[in-house]
Amino acid sequence: MPMSALPSSFQAFRIHNDEEGFRANWEPQSIDEQTSGDVVIEVHYSSVNYKDALAGTNRGKILRRFPLNGGIDVAGVVLASESDRFAIGDSVLMTGSGLSETKDGGYSEYLRVSSEFLVPLPTNLTLHESMIIGTAGFTAALALSRMEANGQTPEMGPIAVTGATGGVGSLAIDIFTKAGYQVSAITGKTEAFDWLHSLGAAQCIDRHGLYWPESPLASAQFAGALDNVGGDMLNGLTRVIRPWGNIASCGMAASMGLNTTVMPFIIRGVSLLGINSAGCPYSLRASIWDKLANDWRPNHLASIHTKTIGPDELKDAFEALIDGTNQGRIVVDLRPQPPTRKKTTKKRVAKKKATRKKAAQKKANQTKEKTS
Repeated sequence: MPMSALPSSFQAFRIHNDEEGFRANWEPQSIDEQTSGDVVIEVHYSSVNYKDALAGTNRGKILRRFPLNGGIDVAGVVLASESDRFAIGDSVLMTGSGLSETKDGGYSEYLRVSSEFLVPLPTNLTLHESMIIGTAGFTAALALSRMEANGQTPEMGPIAVTGATGGVGSLAIDIFTKAGYQVSAITGKTEAFDWLHSLGAAQCIDRHGLYWPESPLASAQFAGALDNVGGDMLNGLTRVIRPWGNIASCGMAASMGLNTTVMPFIIRGVSLLGINSAGCPYSLRASIWDKLANDWRPNHLASIHTKTIGPDELKDAFEALIDGTNQGRIVVDLRPQPPTRKKTTKKRVAKKKATRKKAAQKKANQTKEKTS
């Protein structure tokens, strides 16, 4: 598609915070108003992440500059390219990499990005599936990659996944199980146990019933963990990980704090690994997306996919993520809607003639009936 196909104005979810206060709404935008880049994408889909909800409601300091378009994920088709790596018509995706932090994000009908961070859509994924996975699934896969690079294996024992019903948690269950691990899902939503088992969880644990001993080392229950919660949950996990196990820390849904001791690290050799999916190096990023499309491709994307929404439903989705009522992943459909085509003048004239002819014939028949 040539650049001439790019409209002069399109819709974007713009986040402002200035002397007029905070505001975030859909508004008209031109491509020249966006942050710089060498590739223009016709956006098809994005997704809703916890960071998106915080940014779009001003409940967290996500954006480092204003104004910016929201949305840390994007998938679509290349409309114009000055990069040797991408051609017009290529299907591409981008997660994190500064979107909706320092650069305009994916909540836009068209988006200008840097090819430095753009990933070709893997062969075995559709654009829609890539956004079911999105930052959440990429984060879970990056956690697994780092854990395995540090010696984690399925033979060491079960992996605990906290915040199990969220996007990262549910996809982690699916991905880790696909990679051969036994997963223990930890959540406060006991009504979701059956769903978590269907995703592959071997065990479901009610977080409300968890008790962490006060001693710095307790009976080792798990070979490793992926933690989305932080605070007391992460503190407790450090005490119950088996020797040489890994904890991947990728969220702070409960707290950014951590109050622990060095004992698990120097006595059991436990490793605490930080997972920064937004700043992941490109070579590793591309490799992980290849795994997500092949060896680690989640088996239950349809079940994890909560729903696909339109732009008008975005703010409601933010609230669902913040209040914890959402389960799984929400995709946002941003494909530009073609204008309603008006009937051509010829067609309208022909229709009017046909209507008049029909009326005249009906009148003639009525006159004939009266005279007969």
